[in-house]
Amino acid sequence: MKNQYCKVGAVTPITNISQPAIVLEVMYNNFLEKAANVSGVDSKLGEFFNRKAQSLKKTLESLA
Repeated sequence: MKNQYCKVGAVTPITNISQPAIVLEVMYNNFLEKAANVSGVDSKLGEFFNRKAQSLKKTLESLA
């Protein structure tokens, strides 16, 4: 049997994508949605998603 290697946790740099701002906007909206969905259930998880969204927002603003 031949050895197989998988790239677990492999990440494609966002600089290789043709329009990184669009990808970041989608990620930002997803984190905001997740934060809204869990805000009543788990406040720490909601805060985590909000912090991630704010981080992405700063990155988006620096691209503009």
